Amino acid sequence: MKGPADAEARRAAPPVIAYDPASLPPVDMAARAGRRGTMRATGSVTVPPREARTACVPAGGAFRISCPEGSQVGDLNLWAANDPEERFYSGKTRALHGTHVGQGDRLWSAFPYLRPMATILEDSLDWYGIDADGGAVHDVIGTRCDPYTHVRLGGAPYHQCCHSNLTRALVHELGLSPGEAEGRVHDVLNVFMCTGFTQHTGQYFMKASPARAGDFIEFFAEIDLLIALSACPGGDCGAEHSSDEAICRPLLIEVFEGEGAWASPETAPYDRSHGI
Repeated sequence: MKGPADAEARRAAPPVIAYDPASLPPVDMAARAGRRGTMRATGSVTVPPREARTACVPAGGAFRISCPEGSQVGDLNLWAANDPEERFYSGKTRALHGTHVGQGDRLWSAFPYLRPMATILEDSLDWYGIDADGGAVHDVIGTRCDPYTHVRLGGAPYHQCCHSNLTRALVHELGLSPGEAEGRVHDVLNVFMCTGFTQHTGQYFMKASPARAGDFIEFFAEIDLLIALSACPGGDCGAEHSSDEAICRPLLIEVFEGEGAWASPETAPYDRSHGI
């Protein structure tokens, strides 16, 4: 359709940040880093290729996800350990911190809780920034590879996608039925994944992750957490996902515990009346 005479003027409207994180209470990163320096390792979990595993992390503790053998993307879910209805909210995290997260950013929980679940303490890929294609690492824009979309796009049923991997992990961890577990799996933080949107079509793209053996991202647990991590069947996601053809490697979760209690953040102080 032909544009109006003032089309360029309309396009030139200045962008406005919708949710300015500067309005949020500041994060005392020094206090968290200081506490991290006194923590002790309490356990580790190896996530096999094309599988998912769970771990529990106490409030005031930390967990590190790393690539022990080479480049590998992971899909991360988080729940409040004592209330699985409180889960990670990738959409609001994206609105507050951007499409990709890094050091100092927080992972927020869903409504009606809306509080920080974890804070990113350190990221060995912090140097990557935004590349010439508009790609960056650790995105909160992709959902997770899943069998439903895979079949819709013409593929055969595939059970090692991240959605199914996370479902199986919850069945094993919580003793849920497959249907109950699947209902608790949610949109993820794509750890180590390099993604963006194409400039002219706005399509979600992925490219080979810049992660190498030894790269890691570390999180401070603001509340008691249950986490689940899937080692994506796409490997470094440089060519495809939901595939048995990609080279896939394990991921490592390490858990650390701090000394003394940690004051977890309160849930959002809204009365949930919704004007009724």
